[in-house]
Amino acid sequence: MKHFLNTQDWSRAELDALLASARHMKLDQKSRLGELLKGRPLEGKSIALVFFNPSMRTRTSFELGAFQLGGHAVVLQPGKDAWPIEFNLGTVMDGDTEEHIAEVAKVLGRYVDLIGVRAFPKFVDWAYDRQDIVLKSFAKYSPVPVINMETITHPCQELAHALALQEHFGTTDLRGKKYVLTWTYHPKPLNTAVANSALTIATRLGMDVTLLCPTPDYVLDERYMGWAEQNVAESGGSLIVSHDIESAYRGADVVYAKSWGALPFFGNWEPEKPIRDQYKHFIVDEAKMALTNNGVFSHCLPLRRNVKATDAVMDSPQCIAIDEAENRLHVQKAIMAALVGRDS
Repeated sequence: MKHFLNTQDWSRAELDALLASARHMKLDQKSRLGELLKGRPLEGKSIALVFFNPSMRTRTSFELGAFQLGGHAVVLQPGKDAWPIEFNLGTVMDGDTEEHIAEVAKVLGRYVDLIGVRAFPKFVDWAYDRQDIVLKSFAKYSPVPVINMETITHPCQELAHALALQEHFGTTDLRGKKYVLTWTYHPKPLNTAVANSALTIATRLGMDVTLLCPTPDYVLDERYMGWAEQNVAESGGSLIVSHDIESAYRGADVVYAKSWGALPFFGNWEPEKPIRDQYKHFIVDEAKMALTNNGVFSHCLPLRRNVKATDAVMDSPQCIAIDEAENRLHVQKAIMAALVGRDS
């Protein structure tokens, strides 16, 4: 049994196959010539979508994806429409939690064929959050494949992003492209998940990657920096960390924006705020994009306009954020089909 917890657990050949499947599904749906539902790889199958945090794109795309492939999705929100869940072994459960993950995952696995999990960090202690306990506990106890719908990484977004880039450049070979992953200002300290994933997939695809951030405090966790270095060694390309906006943007083929909190201040954000407030000029604007090689811009969404990127950048023909969001539907269909062993 194989889970989809992060792309690093899947071989390059397996990822290429998922992207090819997603591309096929997207073309089928667009053309209406291939009758996407013929064969219905999820016919008679079901998926439990477990949301510990809010969602718009993820919930919509997974529910519709399951439906389009002939399956059925059940949405659960522990603590709201489902019982609060305990994840630590040895805990005396005399507090708010009503049942343990050991029972939850096993029971769900008796009902459904797949389980999707969305659980953000608690933002108290990064040493604890980086263990990804919620996701890994589901994977440990579940008798069916588990899909990461975003925890401390966001592998579904990775594949949607990769597919959008391949579509834009008209090739599956993105080696030699200069890729800038830039930190941007946000009034709140956000999860590093999408940044971790963007760094992972960009280096996996062999691009020349620049991680642009204000100071060394904003460099990503050593695990993901290590994955990126490993990917560079295996796939070619390069990885550099830069704090200089102009040199990072100059000649870029891809600019991918995301905001995230500085890990040294994780769980203690007040001291970071005056530091963060100094770097509002990291916004992606027309002047920065003019330095690129007619570069394409994207973001995972949601995006605060004129905070992370200007209206002009978002409304430019070079912005493929909507294409990337659309691709969530298709890559997730490919993932679900592959995990149930009936890939169309």
